[in-house]
Amino acid sequence: MQYTANITSIPRSYLPKNFKISDWAALEPFFKELLERPLQSKADLEKWLQDVSELEAVISEDAAWRQIRMTCDTENKELENAFTFFVTEIEPRMKPYADKLNRKLVENEYTKTLEGDAYKVYLRNVKKSIELFREANIPLQSEIAVLAQQYGVINGKMSVEVQGQEYTLQQAAKFLENPNRGLREEVYRKIQERRLQDKEQLNDLFTKLIGLRDKVAKNAGFQNYRDYKFADLGRFDYTKEDCFQFQEAVKTQVRPLVDFIYDRKRQKLGLDSLRPWDTEAEPEGVKLLTPFATGEELVNKTIECFTRMNPFFGECLTKMKEMGRLDLDSRKGKAPGGYNCPLPETGAPFIFMNAAGQMSDVTTMVHEGGHAIHSFLAHELPLTAFKEYPMEIAEVASMTMELFSMDYWDVFFDNEEDLQRAKQHQLERVITIFPWIATIDKFQHWVYENPNHTLEEREENWRSILNDYTSIALDVSGLEEYRKFSWQRQLHLYEVPFYYIEYGIAQLGAIGLWKQFKEDKDKAINNYINALKLGGTKTLPQLYEAAGLKFSFSPDYISELMLFVQGEMEKVTRPAVK
Repeated sequence: MQYTANITSIPRSYLPKNFKISDWAALEPFFKELLERPLQSKADLEKWLQDVSELEAVISEDAAWRQIRMTCDTENKELENAFTFFVTEIEPRMKPYADKLNRKLVENEYTKTLEGDAYKVYLRNVKKSIELFREANIPLQSEIAVLAQQYGVINGKMSVEVQGQEYTLQQAAKFLENPNRGLREEVYRKIQERRLQDKEQLNDLFTKLIGLRDKVAKNAGFQNYRDYKFADLGRFDYTKEDCFQFQEAVKTQVRPLVDFIYDRKRQKLGLDSLRPWDTEAEPEGVKLLTPFATGEELVNKTIECFTRMNPFFGECLTKMKEMGRLDLDSRKGKAPGGYNCPLPETGAPFIFMNAAGQMSDVTTMVHEGGHAIHSFLAHELPLTAFKEYPMEIAEVASMTMELFSMDYWDVFFDNEEDLQRAKQHQLERVITIFPWIATIDKFQHWVYENPNHTLEEREENWRSILNDYTSIALDVSGLEEYRKFSWQRQLHLYEVPFYYIEYGIAQLGAIGLWKQFKEDKDKAINNYINALKLGGTKTLPQLYEAAGLKFSFSPDYISELMLFVQGEMEKVTRPAVK
C-alpha cells in the first residue's frame, strides 16, 4: 500500500471554521451542547463521537502550540502567560465536563453496539478516566502543570563560557568529544558547576511536585503516586513487578556489556582510567565527527536519508519543513531537550530539539523523525482518541528509526571510516543507555513510595541507586558532589513522571525490529508501518505483535537482544588510529 504525506487538516463540521480558543466562555457552549444532546440511536452516538473527537483535536492542538511556543522561547513572558492561562483558566473548567461526557458515553445503551478492538481499547481508557477523576484534583493538577514548566525555564537560562565564548549546556557538550583531555575535563566541570548553581531551586521544585502528586494520588484512593500514575498512564499490560524485573535484568544482562564497552574505550584512548569526560572522546589525531553544520543542513540530510529508506518517510519531513514545523538549533533561552509534538487537527507534528553539530544530534533528529512518521500514519484514524497510542509503542517508532537509518548515514559522512565510527557510537549508545533508564526508573519508584523523605534521604538513595548501575570500568572518584544531584538533569522526573522506562521497553522492541531489518529490510519496514498505523486501536501486546515483536521483559530475552547488538557492533568496530 502506498502512503502519502499530503496530510490534510480534519475538516470542521461541528466547530466554526474560524473558531479559536480565547477563553472558557467561548468554549463552554460546545461542552454543554454535547452533554445535553439526546442520543437515541447508534447513528446519533457515532455523530456525537465525531463531534467530541473534533472538539478534542482543536483543544489539544491549541494547548500544544502554547507549549511549543513557550519552550522555543522561555524568556518570553507573554508566551509563558498564554500557556499558564490555558492550564489554570481553561483546562480546569474542561475536566468536569470531560468526566460527564465520559459517563454519558459508557452509560448510553447504544455504546455496546460499537464494534471492534478500537472501541474496546478506547472504552477501557474512558472507564479508567472515570475511575480516576476527582473534582478535588483539578486545581492540584493545574498547579502541577504550571510548576513542571518551571524546569524548562530554569534550564533555559543555563550557559557556560568556553574559550571566551558563551554556550548553552547542549552546545558546550560537543567539547566532550574533543581529543584534548584537559579541555574535556574543564568543560565537563563547568557544566556540572553550572548545574549545581541551581541545585537548591531544582530540589525545591521537585519537592513541591512530589507533595502535590502525592495529594492527587491519595485523593483518588491510591496508596502512592506510583500506583496512581500506572493507572493514569493506562499501563494495563505490565506491572511494577515487571519494572523491577527489567531493572534487575539490566544489572545482570546489560551492565557487564557496558563494562566491556567502556574498558575498550579506555584502551582505545590509551588511558589508565576512563573518566566521565572521556566516554564520548576519540584518540589524538582522530578528527571529530561533524555530520552537519546547521539545523537546515541537518533536516535536508535527514530527508535524503529517510527518502532512500522509504520515500514516504522522506515526504513526512519535507511536509513538516514546508509547514514550518521544525525548530532544531540550540540557543540561549530555549528549553532543553527534544520532542515531537503531535498536532491532531492539522496532522503534521512539530519537532523541537537543540542541535549543536554533534553526532548525538543526528540520533535525536532521526529519533524525533520516527515519532513524526507515527503521527502521520495515525492521522487518518477516525477519532482523536484512536490516535493516542501508548508511549511504549511511540518510542518503538522513534528508536527503531535510529537503527534503521544507520544503513543510509553515508549522507552525513564523506568517508567510510567516519561512517563506521558513527555506527559504533550509535550501537554503544543503544547499550549504555539501559543502566541510566533503570537508574531513573528505580529512583522514581523509591521517591513516590517515600514521598515524605528528607533531602538527605533523597541524596543517599539516589547515590546508592546510581552506584548500583554505574559501570565498574568508569572512574567517578572525586565527583561525588556532581553525582549527588545528577538526577536533576533528567527532565522526565519533573515534567512527565514515570515516563522513562518506556525508553527501555521500546529499545528492546527497536532492537527486535532491527534484527528483522538485517534479515529482510522490506518486511521489517512493512511491520513497522503496520504497527504504527494502528495508533492506539489495539492493546500494547497486540501492537508489538503487529510489528512482529515479542512483548517481554525477561532476562533471557534481553540477553538474546544484547548479544545480537554486540555482534553487530563488532562488525563496525575499527582499531584505534595509531
